[in-house]
Amino acid sequence: MPQDTPHLTYVVVGGSHGIGLGIVKRMLAGGAAVTVVSRTAPQLGEPSGVSHVPWDITQQELPAGRLPPSIDGLAYCPGSINLGPIRTLKAEAMHQDFHLNAVGAVKCLQAALPAMKAAARSSMLLFSTVAVAQGLPLHASVAAAKGAVEGLTRTFAAELAPHIRVNCLALSLTDTPLAERLLSSEAKRTALAARHPLQRIGSVDDAAAIAEFLLSDAAGWITGQVIGVDGGLSTLRT
Repeated sequence: MPQDTPHLTYVVVGGSHGIGLGIVKRMLAGGAAVTVVSRTAPQLGEPSGVSHVPWDITQQELPAGRLPPSIDGLAYCPGSINLGPIRTLKAEAMHQDFHLNAVGAVKCLQAALPAMKAAARSSMLLFSTVAVAQGLPLHASVAAAKGAVEGLTRTFAAELAPHIRVNCLALSLTDTPLAERLLSSEAKRTALAARHPLQRIGSVDDAAAIAEFLLSDAAGWITGQVIGVDGGLSTLRT
């Protein structure tokens, strides 16, 4: 159930689809003001109460002047699923993954930091993958990029405490547009679900609900953590 967040302001980078959009919907349901930063505007219907700042992370700097003057929470949701064997892995692909996932998070925080410091207290949420801790074939590029994100999570949290909390969700396969290719048939869905102790694929709301909690004051004593939301894949053998 969405938490009540009246009079709070959140920025969701990559909030036009997938988990980012799920976070936006939950924040709106709780009464918060939300600014979405993304290449395309979220499809929420009118009136949605959402402000949109167009931004392509691969092409330009985030315009800090377009962000709210005070930010209570910032979610950085962009991600990638570029899978392939090491023998064919290209340096360019690794650079792209690293820039999108790690460099983009740094650039976003730099732009938002003055507004986050202007709030009474603030928080940031990043996203990683179970492949960092678990070690999965074909995941070299994304695991390297998201491993950097986990390091940034702890560094950000240490540097910005006590005023700003920073945490990270390490997800397993979640039913989003980004994962469509991996879930393109019922046979694929069944096989991939069976790899998880909970025997299903993650949903957008599985991730968005935890994200909402970590961004809120209810998680006020949690910072510097990488939390698995992965159906038990990283820790259990059944």
